[in-house]
Amino acid sequence: QVQLVESGGGLVQAGGSLRLSCAASGSFFSINTMGWYRQAPGKQRELVATIPRGGGTNYADSVKGRFTISRDNAKNTVYLQMSSLKPEDTAVYYCNADFLRNIPRWEAFTSWGQGTQVTVSS
Repeated sequence: QVQLVESGGGLVQAGGSLRLSCAASGSFFSINTMGWYRQAPGKQRELVATIPRGGGTNYADSVKGRFTISRDNAKNTVYLQMSSLKPEDTAVYYCNADFLRNIPRWEAFTSWGQGTQVTVSS
């Protein structure tokens, strides 16, 4: 059993900033790629940013230059610093992580957080 717990969402005015955090806990051997996705009302869930364990980042074109993803492997935590927020960034933001466990056997699996609401007012 693993858990991904997000925090840091809220209401902010356009042009403002927010920092999301997502901490992983439970039984696993390691975490590979971690990432953030978002889902706006009436739309499909979309990738925001990902970061592999060894570094390197990937961003959606819509957030490049405004959002920064980072991670602290010692804390099993991924962050999303969001700046210059726009009303179109309003969505539920979900944390995602690819885990590796070795009990009872070696196995890779993916888990999602419960989501945190980000609302940007104009």
